[in-house]
Amino acid sequence: MTEMVYGARPRAQGDPILPRWWRTIDKVSVACILILFGIGLLLGFAASPPLAERNGLGPFYYVQRQALFGGLAMLALFATTMISPRMVRRLAVIGFVVFLLAVALLPFFGTDYGKGAVRWYSLGFGSLQPSEFLKPGFIVAAAWLMAASQEIGGPPGKSLSLGLAVLVVGLLAMQPDFGQSALILFAWGVMYFLAGAPWILLLALAGAVLAGGSFAYAHSEHFARRIDGFLNPDIDPRTQLGYATNAIREGGFFGVGVGEGQVKWSLPDAHTDFIIAVAAEEYGLVLVLAIIALYATIVVRSLLRLIRERDPFIRLAGSGLAAIFGVQALINMGVAVRLLPAKGMTLPFVSYGGSSIIAAGITVGMLLAFTRTRPQGRLGDVLGAGGGGRAGGAGRG
Repeated sequence: MTEMVYGARPRAQGDPILPRWWRTIDKVSVACILILFGIGLLLGFAASPPLAERNGLGPFYYVQRQALFGGLAMLALFATTMISPRMVRRLAVIGFVVFLLAVALLPFFGTDYGKGAVRWYSLGFGSLQPSEFLKPGFIVAAAWLMAASQEIGGPPGKSLSLGLAVLVVGLLAMQPDFGQSALILFAWGVMYFLAGAPWILLLALAGAVLAGGSFAYAHSEHFARRIDGFLNPDIDPRTQLGYATNAIREGGFFGVGVGEGQVKWSLPDAHTDFIIAVAAEEYGLVLVLAIIALYATIVVRSLLRLIRERDPFIRLAGSGLAAIFGVQALINMGVAVRLLPAKGMTLPFVSYGGSSIIAAGITVGMLLAFTRTRPQGRLGDVLGAGGGGRAGGAGRG
């Protein structure tokens, strides 16, 4: 009966891994990811040549690097989709520990590249932003703790996951990186709610977040400047938000034409944080709506597949990964149209950036691994085995 409902069948002995992978993976989501990556390269050709010219580099220097980073991201994505949920969990927890230590050491060995926030390690040939890789590891580790707390005699996983969230957010706020902090808190809140948290506790946590934001506004000039700029009804046309707003307005429905946009000559972050402004100006609202539809398709399809999942760990981890992926895209586009304060957050698979695109590949690879079609055991088996125990067996599909 479960095979009829979920469209899965146990694999035959010796069933090759690639046919099994192709049969169980969400092909529509894979196609959407590849299209997003293609759009990112297309927009890179439009947005990055002015920056390369200012830096004395070849006109397509950043596009070539984006293609290289994107290729690595695709390799990481497809490799991750092929491993079992248990192995995903193990690797993610190890990665979480490594990158948590890397984030903690940023004040001593990191650099800010003149942007006012110490978020990167300089590697000579490039840079590494450990917070990008910390996010998926944290989601999986927190989901593992929450699922373990549902077992009879299990650990206080929800409280432990809260402690981890506070630790991670505290380290990110020290950089300061309030955008990533808010993103991690949101994803953790989604998982905590799905794990059965009472409303009163969630409201208390929301109050704590507001109190933390008020404290940051009073004591962080970096944070206060961005909030004041967002609340100011007048937009300085010489700022990044001013340039982006004008570009979106000029683009209209169909855009001004390929290569005809002007915002890329004014915006220093046209190829990263404000790539959607370049898309809106040159290709118009049509392309922007298509990009939004692609992100929405990935998130919605993932959540629909997770609804059918009986393993608590897979359900929680997958929901958290879908939330963090979709909300990051929403924040990036919300900043460009001035619905949200400036956050310095990339658009997954579209914006330029080595750490961001490779981390996005790992994040979505984990999500696709969790949403692969697999035989669902009887509900009594799942309840008896608990969340951690089923995670390994669930990878049989």
